[in-house]
Amino acid sequence: MSTQGRLAQRLTQRASQGHLIRRLSQLYLGLALYGASSALLVEAGLGLEPWNVLHQGLAERTGLTIGVVSIIVGATVLLLWIPLRQRPGLGTVSNVFVCGIAMDGTLALLPEAHSLTVRIPLMLAGIALNGVATGLYITARFGPGPRDGLMTGLHRRTGRSIRLMRTAVEVAVVVTGFALGGTVGVGTLLYAVSIGPLAQFFLRVFAVPPASDGSTVVATGQPRGAILRP
Repeated sequence: MSTQGRLAQRLTQRASQGHLIRRLSQLYLGLALYGASSALLVEAGLGLEPWNVLHQGLAERTGLTIGVVSIIVGATVLLLWIPLRQRPGLGTVSNVFVCGIAMDGTLALLPEAHSLTVRIPLMLAGIALNGVATGLYITARFGPGPRDGLMTGLHRRTGRSIRLMRTAVEVAVVVTGFALGGTVGVGTLLYAVSIGPLAQFFLRVFAVPPASDGSTVVATGQPRGAILRP
């Protein structure tokens, strides 16, 4: 190989390594911020995102922290991928642990919020940060979260739309979580109507261009038309 050829190969390898480092950074920063955003919503006490309503309800019943419950539920949902023939990626497995750990860690650091003048800004900050985290996590392209993979797997197996599967699953977890003692409120509604536009905006902000050599490390495909959340 000529000197110019070797130089071009080294430059390509460095660019590929830099691309992978950026994707990994976005993945883990996004997952950590997602856990932190969930903690802000928990502390605000004005309503949680659907799956955390279930996690909080189970935490109330079991005495475990909400982060630990999130990890257990995530791992359980991941097992349901087997009959659905879903293939997890690095982001899928990382999601199970990083979000729960980050949520518990942030809750341990946050002071208690009692007045609405503090709780409302916490709620708004939590929703906005969740949008940022979603954009970072998805654009890393390391595979969907376990809960989203469940919905897209059901979509493939049943032939029903992703929107219908998401709605059915999330209504079920909200109702179950609320019955167990999870918090449903204005924050839940505001999250439902705002996370889509927020996620779409930050998906554009944090989009990672494909690697020049087209190589990938793990499964990177995302379901078309779905907003994936950890």
